[in-house]
Amino acid sequence: MKISGVDIRPGNIIEYEGGLWRAVKIQHTQPGKGGAYMQVELKNLVDGRKTNVRFRSSETVERVRLDTKDFQFLYAEGDMLTFMDKETYEQVSLPQDLLGDAAAFLQDGMDVVMELYEEKPLSVQLPDQVEATIVEADAVVKGQTASSSYKPAVLDNGVRILVPPHIASGTRIVVDVYEQTYVRRAD
Repeated sequence: MKISGVDIRPGNIIEYEGGLWRAVKIQHTQPGKGGAYMQVELKNLVDGRKTNVRFRSSETVERVRLDTKDFQFLYAEGDMLTFMDKETYEQVSLPQDLLGDAAAFLQDGMDVVMELYEEKPLSVQLPDQVEATIVEADAVVKGQTASSSYKPAVLDNGVRILVPPHIASGTRIVVDVYEQTYVRRAD
């Protein structure tokens, strides 16, 4: 589907210079002289390169729709992660780099959504929030104000986050996967 260069929005996936790119940030600029343009920061979906491109309203780009499919995480072997298609039970192995920091939050049997382009996996989306157990939490320092003082803690997957002072070691909490922040105590 062709769209005008000024209609690009963050999250759109476009075909540009023979590659697939995701629009990360956009800025619409209307200079006093000349036509308006859209300054777009693009990230390559295959190799992760970033670039800035100016699109004028007269230019058109091809917007790509990705197919999404439900997969289940099975296991990690070295730096490869194995997922199973929930419909066909077919297994797919992908490099851990594809998930970035979120890979630490993968749990056996976790349901994920995989984005595919022409049957080729491009990205894996985990649930926004997952439950984790705190294995190590620093003691509260007396005299700190209770309102905004957070203390460092280590989760069972090795990720370090900040938690409120009342959270102790062994507590189950809900963590935002992509922000890597404490959300609430698990029920």
